[in-house]
Amino acid sequence: MPPRQYSRHTFTTGEADETDRIFLSERVPFGYEDLSDNRRVVTQQGDSLYSLAGRYFAPLTRPAGLWWIIADFQPTPIHDPTVQLAAGTTIIIPSLRTVIERIFNDERRRESAV
Repeated sequence: MPPRQYSRHTFTTGEADETDRIFLSERVPFGYEDLSDNRRVVTQQGDSLYSLAGRYFAPLTRPAGLWWIIADFQPTPIHDPTVQLAAGTTIIIPSLRTVIERIFNDERRRESAV
């Protein structure tokens, strides 16, 4: 079964072991880029990667599930999405244009499949 649209698993491949169990390969994160349309958000009490993704990626399918884009996109990536974001922390959020045109572009998907 292929991954859902906008899934982080779009950038992994399924590899079978000697018993034909399928394991996902490592995913190469997109990483931070200093782009003119990035948004710098100062977190408020109770903000999480999930809530920020839900708020800023709302036009996309399952926006809160795109928390991993925000985590990957920080100059110092966030590796644990369950860590509470401290109020007053600056989080950089890529624009919808960046998400659609650069993170989920077909060329990047092909490169990841190699």
